Amino acid sequence: MNFKLVFRVSGKVLLVEAACMLLPLAVALLYGDDPRPLLLSAVVTAAVGGLLSLLRAKTDFFAREGFFTAGLIWVLIGVFGALPFRIFGLLYPETGAFPTYIDALFESLSGFTTTGASILTAIEGLPYGLLFWRSFTHWLGGMGVLILTIALLPSLGARTLHLMKAESPGPIVSKLVPKSSESSKILYGIYFALTVLEVIALKLTGMPLYDCVVNSFATAGTGGFAILNLSIGGYHSPAVEIIIGVFMLLFSVNFALYFLILQGKWKQALDSDELRFFGAVVSLSVVLITFNIAGQYGSPLTALRHAFFQVASIISTTGFSSVDFNLWPEFSRVLLVILMFCGACAGSTGGGVKCSRVLLLLKNVRREIRQIIHPRSVNVVKLDGRVVEEKVLHTVTIFLGAYMLIIFAACLVVALDNFSFGTTFTAVVACISNIGPGLEAVGPMGNFALFSPLSKLALTACMVIGRLEVFPILILCSTAAWRRV
Repeated sequence: MNFKLVFRVSGKVLLVEAACMLLPLAVALLYGDDPRPLLLSAVVTAAVGGLLSLLRAKTDFFAREGFFTAGLIWVLIGVFGALPFRIFGLLYPETGAFPTYIDALFESLSGFTTTGASILTAIEGLPYGLLFWRSFTHWLGGMGVLILTIALLPSLGARTLHLMKAESPGPIVSKLVPKSSESSKILYGIYFALTVLEVIALKLTGMPLYDCVVNSFATAGTGGFAILNLSIGGYHSPAVEIIIGVFMLLFSVNFALYFLILQGKWKQALDSDELRFFGAVVSLSVVLITFNIAGQYGSPLTALRHAFFQVASIISTTGFSSVDFNLWPEFSRVLLVILMFCGACAGSTGGGVKCSRVLLLLKNVRREIRQIIHPRSVNVVKLDGRVVEEKVLHTVTIFLGAYMLIIFAACLVVALDNFSFGTTFTAVVACISNIGPGLEAVGPMGNFALFSPLSKLALTACMVIGRLEVFPILILCSTAAWRRV
């Protein structure tokens, strides 16, 4: 393990994180907030990052280092990203916000992993700069802080494709163009453009500019941190719900398809098997839930709007809410939990298992059935007209098995708090799938403040494991990865 290079890359990422804190610091100064939480945090983060960046190391960097570095960096950005929250809690204990560092770490990694689960019981009234940083962590984590760093600092002295593979969501990862740094710039260019479009669209509804920006950050990263206690439902605006719902789905699509569209390859983009599967799941879920909840609302169109918004919110793993879906019939609630597992498309900012993995699993099951019926036949699994390698199918199976085992283990830890099964199970699923709200006590009108410190740490670990899709964190915890040889 090339530890010096690992720490050097980590230091450069921390420098980027420190620079990113300057934007919410400017917002704090603009609105007259106390700048100390963000200023002190930026100084400490920059100092540690600067020291690590000074390390000199050989450029031997392979897949093991890539996964190890990704896991370590995501832990570090959460640790230092929690500083503004904890310093604010120390300076203003009367607010009751972030009473312990564990609470601050939970909120920080919930932001960076685009989970959106919160320990805050009252959001409105907190400083503008702090809430801006809270939502900005979604935007930074949505596309990936490593991809951002590669775009800004292409000469990391490492094989950056290994870093992209470790951080990028989905079973198959490839570069858009030959150079990883150019691929990163293209991804962030598309990401930035879509974010700006959403800000403009929300502004046309009459929403204040600050709200437009922070809600767009949360939508773009499919994170779901709201700045109103009632989430998006607090705006009482069908136009706002429809716009955010549409953009949640847009950010759930593989960004490689947007690149194809920019190249004029519309047919190739629209022929994506995963995109069609994603569209079918969304459409069917909206129809089923609309019929199931029609009796709770006076108008079928109102039921359709709320069904569309919540399906878009859950399958994109954003976690916004327009109503308290905890009060919906059991059928709709169970369907939403299924969508939590499914998640968005690979190569998007969404979480969950990913539609591509679900589709590959279904195709693999169909192949096994055909193989049993016709033992001598040769059956292959295809995606987008291309044969999927057996290694990829094997990795998908291992991923799903590890995913479920981690859920069971985390449920056992969280169950020590003695809450109901619905609260315990959906809290874990919501965290590992990077969604945010679950059901019952952790529903859209609840929060995660009720859990013990041990449970919060377990749920925080689930967020990072889910965002990095299991393997980087497992490698980080493996003793074999720490050996130099």
